[in-house]
Amino acid sequence: MARPDKAAAVAELTDQFRDSNAAVLTEYRGLTVAQLKQLRRTLSGNATYAVVKNTLTAIAAKQAGVEGLDDKLAGPSAIAFVTGDPVTAAKGLRDFAKANPALVIKGGVLDGRALTAAEIIKLADLESREVLLAKLAGAFKASLYQAAYLFTAPATQAVRTIDALREKNQAEVSTEEAA
Repeated sequence: MARPDKAAAVAELTDQFRDSNAAVLTEYRGLTVAQLKQLRRTLSGNATYAVVKNTLTAIAAKQAGVEGLDDKLAGPSAIAFVTGDPVTAAKGLRDFAKANPALVIKGGVLDGRALTAAEIIKLADLESREVLLAKLAGAFKASLYQAAYLFTAPATQAVRTIDALREKNQAEVSTEEAA
């Protein structure tokens, strides 16, 4: 029979897996308490970072329907449960791991799909959602501007041609009057 404290821990982890849109599994061996506190502050707003027990995490992941973490659950593990922008959280973890080589990204899950450590680094290399949306809006604006220019170009060309004919006609009339 499972102990009540372990059952509560599994239930809490299961809820966190279900409530998050991504989870990144890391190894924190060699990090100080101050460094872990700094990492939690870095991730706040987008993710929560928790030290977990591997067997309880494996049970919770199975109950939440999360696949692909079982083989990575070895050694001291901690999970960043991402509830905000996954790209921002991945960037925070990547940057912290560069500054503190003791933090090792093992892998993770994004929208139910298992990710390797390399895929999480690729995710971190993406631009944030806001930047991508701004680029998309700029592309739409540019194509609309180009379409508007194409629609007004024939009218502008016609006006220029009419002005040129009018000036030519006035020049011919003034030449005939002078002769």
